[in-house]
Order: sequence, then C-alpha cells, then structure tokens
Amino acid sequence: MDWNWRKMDWNATTMDRSFMSDIDLLTLYFNILSLEERIRFAILVIQYIYYPLLAALGIPVNGVTIVILSRGKCGLSKCVTRYLVAMAAADLLLVILDLVLRHMPIVYWDQLRFLYDLPVCNTIAVLLFSATDCSVWFTVSFTFDRFVAICCHKLKTKYCTEKTAALVLGTVSVLNGLKNIFWYFMLTNRYSLMNNPWFCDVTWAVKDSPIWTTIEFLHYILTPCLPFVVIVLLNAVTIRHILVASRARRRLRGPSSGESSRDPEMESRRKSIIVLFVISGNFILLWAVFLVYCISIRMWWMGYRSVFLPGYVQEVGFGLQQLSCCTNTGTYAMTQTKFREQLKNVGKYPFTLIVKKIKR
Repeated sequence: MDWNWRKMDWNATTMDRSFMSDIDLLTLYFNILSLEERIRFAILVIQYIYYPLLAALGIPVNGVTIVILSRGKCGLSKCVTRYLVAMAAADLLLVILDLVLRHMPIVYWDQLRFLYDLPVCNTIAVLLFSATDCSVWFTVSFTFDRFVAICCHKLKTKYCTEKTAALVLGTVSVLNGLKNIFWYFMLTNRYSLMNNPWFCDVTWAVKDSPIWTTIEFLHYILTPCLPFVVIVLLNAVTIRHILVASRARRRLRGPSSGESSRDPEMESRRKSIIVLFVISGNFILLWAVFLVYCISIRMWWMGYRSVFLPGYVQEVGFGLQQLSCCTNTGTYAMTQTKFREQLKNVGKYPFTLIVKKIKR
C-alpha cells in the first residue's frame, strides 16, 4: 500500500476508503503517524461500527417511545405527553436525515456513493436543519412548560394544557421551517460526501461572503447557543424553587408531627430535580463539542487561524450530537415507572401473541 497515495486530508474523501484499509493504515503505519493522525484513523474505524449501531438503536427506540406515549397509559398529563411525543418524533427524523442520509454515506462511501449523483442535498439540508432546530427548541419548550407547572401556579392552569402544547409545538415547527429555507439557496443540490458542517457542495462566492458568515453565526446562536442559556436559567430557577419549597415543607412537617418520615411529595420533587439535571446536562454535554468546532472553523475562514481545532474534534462532536437523538426523550421517559411497565408489555407482546396462536 502506497502511504503517500493513501494519506489524505481529514475533510477529503478517497476512492479507496474501507473498513479494512483504515485498519491497515492505523496498524501498519502506527509508529510513523502523529498523535492527531492516530486519533483520526481510530475514529474512522470506530465510525464503521458506531453509526450503524446508533441507527439500529435510535430508530426503534424513538419509534417505540412514540407508540407508548401516544397510547396515553403512562400516567403523564396530555400536555407532557404532547411534548415528549414531539421530541421523540423530531429525534426520529434526525436519526434518518442526519445519521442515515448524511453521516453514513460519508463513512460507507463506496456503498452509498450513488447519493453523489442525486440533486437533492440542499433539500435534505433544509429538512435536516429544521428537524435539528425542532428537536432543540421542543426541549426548550418542554423545559419552559415544566418551569411554569412548578413555579407559576397561577399560570399553570391556563398554560399547561394540551391545546397550548399543540399551539406551541406547531408554532415552533413553522418558524424553524421558515428559518432554514435559506439553506436551499446557500447550498448546492450536490452532496460533497465530506465531513463538513454543511455537507453539501458550497461555491466559493458563498463561502467567502460576509452574508454567509453572518447567517451562519446567527444559525448557531439560535441553535444551540440560545437554548443552552435558556435551559440552564429555567432549570436553575426551577430547582431553586423546588429546594425552597422542600425546606419549607420539612419545617412544617417537623419531627413532632407524628407522620412517617417518608414523604412522597419530597421524593417526587427530588426526582424532578434529577430529571431536570439529566436532561439539561445530557443536551449541553452532547452538543457542546460540535458547537465549539463549528464556531472555530468559521473563525478560521475569517482569518483567525489561531483558533483552529483538529478535524477529529468535529467527528467527536458529530458522534455525540447523534447520540443525543437516542437519549434525550428516553432519558425522561425511562424515569417514569408506568412507562417502563408499558415498555415491558411491548417487549412481551410478540411472545404473548405466539403463545396464543400455539394454544389455538
């Protein structure tokens, strides 16, 4: 194998890339590779397994979550159910549009290079970025709904309703769709099959345009910078409210109240704090690396070369971002006892059906 012929830039696609060739490069030339190149090729090898497994996990997980929640037997309010179903649906779309139609063709270039000849990339980009924005802002909307439910009791009866949830989700979906139409005109209709944040071919006139730079910065400010700030602030206020109310409740109960030391209300509040921390922490952690890289690469194109990060940072960011599509909704849903019971029933259903047919 000719090392000079095989050596490639991180953002370039080669005609001979395969699982075995990348393993060969990593093992045969390990001693002469720099640390950055070792990490790069190790990530390339991992992607061959990681992305298909993630797709095989993300599609059924989100699909089953939608089915179970839609049945309305999890003990959740219709308002909460609406938000969780919408979040799961957005994550399902992301797995299909982002993981299957964007990242896997880059990894399995030889098998899926027919996509290069399909003039649909800018259309897929509009749908993908709209689904991404919906997934993020549905999470923000759900966080705000829980903030109102816990901290604003007077507003709770009017805001935390199924009708309001449907209106909020519909408005967010329409606004995100309109916001991302510009990608159709900024990008070309050809796949680049390269690991770039925009993944479609882009003309140099657009790439060097200050208008493009402004729009791209605004895009990352709205998703996910602003959601980061909003979620952290809402969760901080919500958790503070829960802690203050819990201390007041403990003082009112007191040791001489004669009641059991076990307080279901306190346990419920404690679980709420855990869920809020897990959801916000999961979202911020899994998106942070990708966001930092996208900002650094744009600043590099603007001439700030000192902030450029290695290409493998982007790949780590992509991998973590894809993981968030499989964990965001499931994290909340799996903390609910009745949801777990419904999940067990779904798992048992095929076997129950087989047993019934055998008995007949």
